[in-house]
Amino acid sequence: MTTLQSVPALGTHPAAGSLPSRAETREQLSKATYDLLVIGGGILGISTAWHAAQSGLRVALVDAGDFAGATSSASSKLLHGGLRYLQTGAVKLVAENHFERRAVSRQVAPHLANPLTFYLPVYKGGPHGAAKLGAGVFAYSALSAFGDGVGHLLSPAKAAQDVPELRTDNLKAVAVYGDDQMNDARMALMTVRAAVDAGATVLNHAEVTGLRFTRGRVTGAELKDRTTGDEFGVDARLVLNATGPWVDHLRKMEDPNAAPSIRLSKGAHLVLKRTSPWKAALATPIDKYRITFALPWEDMLLLGTTDEEYEGDPGQVEVTEKDTAQILDEAAFSVRDQQLSRDLITYSFAGLRVLPGGPGDTSKAKRETVVTEGRGGMLSVAGGKWTTFRHIGRTVMKKLEQLPGRPLGEDYEPVSALPKRLPLPGIANPNAVAHRLLVDGPAPGPRMAADTAKHLATHYGSLSFDIARMANEDPELARRIHPDAPEIWAQVAYARDHEWAETADDVLRRRTTLTIRGLATDEIRAGVESMLRK
Repeated sequence: MTTLQSVPALGTHPAAGSLPSRAETREQLSKATYDLLVIGGGILGISTAWHAAQSGLRVALVDAGDFAGATSSASSKLLHGGLRYLQTGAVKLVAENHFERRAVSRQVAPHLANPLTFYLPVYKGGPHGAAKLGAGVFAYSALSAFGDGVGHLLSPAKAAQDVPELRTDNLKAVAVYGDDQMNDARMALMTVRAAVDAGATVLNHAEVTGLRFTRGRVTGAELKDRTTGDEFGVDARLVLNATGPWVDHLRKMEDPNAAPSIRLSKGAHLVLKRTSPWKAALATPIDKYRITFALPWEDMLLLGTTDEEYEGDPGQVEVTEKDTAQILDEAAFSVRDQQLSRDLITYSFAGLRVLPGGPGDTSKAKRETVVTEGRGGMLSVAGGKWTTFRHIGRTVMKKLEQLPGRPLGEDYEPVSALPKRLPLPGIANPNAVAHRLLVDGPAPGPRMAADTAKHLATHYGSLSFDIARMANEDPELARRIHPDAPEIWAQVAYARDHEWAETADDVLRRRTTLTIRGLATDEIRAGVESMLRK
C-alpha cells in the first residue's frame, strides 16, 4: 500500500523549460492587449484558441476551473461518426464526422486515439432487426470509405469469444463496425499545449468576475485567480464566450436582459472494474433513437450514457442513484449480471451537453454549434461534438474573420490558409514509443514496467521520453503512485511543471487515471498536493 512516507522528496525543483509561474502569466495577461480573449477552457474554447494562435493572432485563454475540467472530460471518450444519425437521414453529417475522426486518429493525434471495434447486438424483440442493422453498419463503414473495414454481421458465438460478458440469451446476430476512442482530458491538454506552442497565453483557475466595456463594447474581462485570490484584468479587441453550460451566465454579464440561448442535457457514466478481457465494445439499442455503450477503456469498463434535460446549476451536476440504476438496467440488455455488480463501480461522472434552445426531446436534438453576437459585441459559441473539435475551431475562426468592421484587423493568416492536419504535440507511433521506453531503460536500475511504458506512450506520445528522463535521473520518481495503476510519480512532477496542474484533482482526475480507477486515496492525494507545492 502506498503511504505518505513513499512520496518522493527528490525531483521537486521545476524542470528546465517549465511553464512560466502563475504570477508571471497574470502579469503578462494584464499588461498586453490581446486580439482575442477566449473565456472557457473546454475543448471548444481550446480549439478556437489553437486555431487563432496559428493564424498569428495574439490570443489569451482563461477558465474558472481546470482545462477540460467540466463537460470536456465527462464525455463517452469516443471519436465517432455517429451511427444513430443515419436513421435521421443525416448522411452528410456522418460523413463529415468520419472525416474528422480519421484525421484526428491517424494524422493529428494517433498517439492519443486508438481504433475500437463495436458490436451492436440484435436481440429477439429488440427495436431493430438484423437486416436493418446489417445494412446500417455497411452504410456507416462506406461513409468512412471502409477505412475501418466493412460493416457486417457476426454470429453470436464468435462475438461471445471476443466479449465473454455478452448476454447471449435471445441474441440473433451481432452487427460490427469500427470507430475510435480517446482519453478526452489528455486530448484536451495536448490541444492546450499546441495552442501555447503557437503563441497563446493560457491560465486555468482564473474566474471571470466581470466584463470590461469601451463605449458599450465588450473589450476584456476582470478576473480573479482562484488559487491566490489575486485580481487582475485582460484587455482584448474581441471576446469569445466559450463557457459551455455557463454560456448564458456570461451573456447576462454583457446584457442583463439577454434571453436564454441554450438548454442542457445531462449525460452520466459509470466506470467499473472488468471481470474479463474485452476485445470489442458493445453499442446496444435501447429504443429507436438511443444506444447505450459498454466500452473497454483505460483497463476498465465504461458504461453510459443517460440523456435527459438538466435545469440545475451546471457546477452541481452529479450522478444520482436514479442515473446509476438506469445505466446498469440498460447495460443489462446485453451485459451479464456478474459484470454489473455495484461492487465493481470505481467512479461515476456526469457532463452537460449544450444544445440549441427550443422544445423537444434532448435525445433527438442536433449536436450543432451555434455562434451568436451579443449587444456588446461579445461572441458566444456553444454546442458541437468532441469528434469535430478541430472543425469547430475552424468554423468559429471563420465567423470571427467575417464580423462587420473586422475587429480582428487584417494582419493575420486566414484560417483557410492554415495547415489542414497540423499534429498535436507528442505525435508518434505509440507502439514504437512503448518499445523504446522498455529498451532504453536506465543502465543501473530496473527497467520500466510494460504497463507503464504503454500508458505513457498512449497518453503523451513522444513526450513520454521527457517523463522517462525525469524518472531515470531520480529513481524516486520512477516508482508507481499506486501499485494497481501504471502511473509513476514523474507524471505528477511533469503535470506540475509542464501541464498547468494546480490541484490534486487536476492531476488525479484529468492528467492521470488514478481517480477513475478508484485509487485516489487520501494518502495519495496528500502526496500529490505536497509535490504540487514544491
